[in-house]
Amino acid sequence: MKINIGINEDQRKAIAHGLSVLLADTYTLYLKTHNYHWNVTGPMFQTLHTLFETQYNELALAVDEIAERIRALGEFAPGSYKEYAKLTSIKEADGIPTAEEMIKDLVKGQEAIAKTARSIVPTADDASDEVTLDLLTQRMTVHEKNAWMLRSLVA
Repeated sequence: MKINIGINEDQRKAIAHGLSVLLADTYTLYLKTHNYHWNVTGPMFQTLHTLFETQYNELALAVDEIAERIRALGEFAPGSYKEYAKLTSIKEADGIPTAEEMIKDLVKGQEAIAKTARSIVPTADDASDEVTLDLLTQRMTVHEKNAWMLRSLVA
C-alpha cells in the first residue's frame, strides 16, 4: 500500500537514508563495544567490562528502534556487514588496544554517532517529521552522555 503519513516520498527517502547511516554507525559501535567488553584487561577491568556491557546493550536496543523507523518511512533497513561497511563513519580497531585506547576509541564512536544524528535533524525538521526528530534527540542525548562518561575516565 502507498504510504500517506504527511511526509512526501522524496523526504521519506532522504530521512531513511540518513537513518541508514545512523543505523550503520550504531551497529558498528555496538560490535566494537562488545569486542572491547570481552577483551579489556588491566586494573580498570571490572569497571570497564561492566560499563561496556551497559553501553552495548543500549546500542543493541537502539539498532532495532532505528531500523523500525526506517521501515515505518517505507524503506528497507540495511542489515549486512557489507552494507554497514559502506555507510558507517566509524573505523574498526586493529588488534586489541589497551584499556585507555579502548576508552578513547569509544569516545570517538559515541561522538561520531551524535554528529550523524545531528546531521539528519535539518532534513527531518524540513519534513515536519517529529517522530524522527524525537528519535534523533534521544540518540544524541545518549551518545553525548556516554562520550562524557567515557571521557571522564581518562586524563
